Amino acid sequence: MARDERGVTPQSEDFSSWYNELVTKAQLVERGPAKGTMVIRPYGYRVWELIQAELDRRIKDTGHENAYFPLFIPESYLKREAEHVEGFSPELAVVTHAGGKELEEPLIVRPTSETVVGEMMAKWISSYRDLPLLLNQWANVVRWELRPRLFLRTTEFLWQEGHTAHDGAADAMRETMQMLDVYTEVARDIAAIPVVPGEKTPGERFAGAVQTFSIEGMVRDGKALQAGTSHYLGTNFAKAFGIEFSNDAGRLELCHTTSWGMSTRMIGGVIMTHGDDKGLVLPPKLAPHQVVIVPIARGDQGGAVLDAVRALAARLKDAGIRVHVDDRPQVSPGFKFNEWELRGVPLRLEIGPRDLAAGTALLAKRLGDEGKVAISLDDAASTLAAALEDFQQFLLRRATDFRESRTFTVDSWAEFTEAVSIGWARALHCGQPECENEIKAETAATPRCIPIAAPAESGDCIRCGMPSAYGKRVLFGRAY
Repeated sequence: MARDERGVTPQSEDFSSWYNELVTKAQLVERGPAKGTMVIRPYGYRVWELIQAELDRRIKDTGHENAYFPLFIPESYLKREAEHVEGFSPELAVVTHAGGKELEEPLIVRPTSETVVGEMMAKWISSYRDLPLLLNQWANVVRWELRPRLFLRTTEFLWQEGHTAHDGAADAMRETMQMLDVYTEVARDIAAIPVVPGEKTPGERFAGAVQTFSIEGMVRDGKALQAGTSHYLGTNFAKAFGIEFSNDAGRLELCHTTSWGMSTRMIGGVIMTHGDDKGLVLPPKLAPHQVVIVPIARGDQGGAVLDAVRALAARLKDAGIRVHVDDRPQVSPGFKFNEWELRGVPLRLEIGPRDLAAGTALLAKRLGDEGKVAISLDDAASTLAAALEDFQQFLLRRATDFRESRTFTVDSWAEFTEAVSIGWARALHCGQPECENEIKAETAATPRCIPIAAPAESGDCIRCGMPSAYGKRVLFGRAY
């Protein structure tokens, strides 16, 4: 299919090429100078700031406080929790020299912070009165990626990671599930991504966790994307780091800890859940510019139109709408229309001399079949606010309908292989890692989660015929 330099490969032709072209052409991100790194451009970073603001508010509303922990972690810290170091060893970046000398102990560049946080928790907690300890940090982490993909898997990425300590398993599990609910809410209500929350199988757990929960979204090629995780760590890290408290009877007990995180991978999820062959489609709540106004006038009429456009933009800004005026004189209106369509702006307004004389503007939506509609300039703020909310809900419905159309309940291996070739399969599973490995080797599908909302059901494993292990169906799919 022919396309100009601003266009992208159609999704149906090559989804991977579509994504790789779009993230750079829409000015979200560029590849960094070191393999697997990325430079997040201002437009992309603004999307992250909007996600961050929504998530940070919810984290604080649930009683957590932000802190910051070091980027460099002594190697011995990771070795204290055996499963943890084994799970992360292939991804570690290790510093052995600094200041012109070989270090006495290598330093690990932070892949996650359970170990250094655990060391501090042991210092800060002494009594049951110190609990729960509810911490969060916004930081960068490094995990060495052999097959990087911008936003989705990069050597360095941005995230928040929560770390909490509790006086028992029940309170720690409430925390774990509360944060899974927060992630579900942010994905659904802010990113317009309908996710499935559930528990990971033992083979998919976080290294060192007792239980791992995730939210799973489906992108437009039918694959799954893990968009956030919440882990109940039991007393594993408390034992390794001596995180103890004196209970109300004066006896020492081990704390139960949790950790949970959401990263810049969410930006990739937004792109792949909503984008189309024309480019990005941004949910209004995450769009750097919710409305772009394009003035259309030259010569003597240009000044009056531009003055009116700027006055309108000021009114929209006062109404809480993120608005941008594209008054570049060196490019045509048509170029501007195509560019903002590529960059996913939800709504576009066009105003020329005749529109101004009629007291109207032409409204175009990023998606929809109604074409351009004239709206009153006097009522523009309320009209656009309603249109943005409608667009947000439309994207959520559209993504939900797409996911449901590609999710299948299967009872035979033939049905399973067909389902995971285009989407997800709900299947009974024995829970054995060896069986999971066979499924992955043959179909590239992995168990995404055991959905919390799935009804109780038992039977035989879809692959090996052994009895199912979880009392409900497991969600399988190919994943990023």
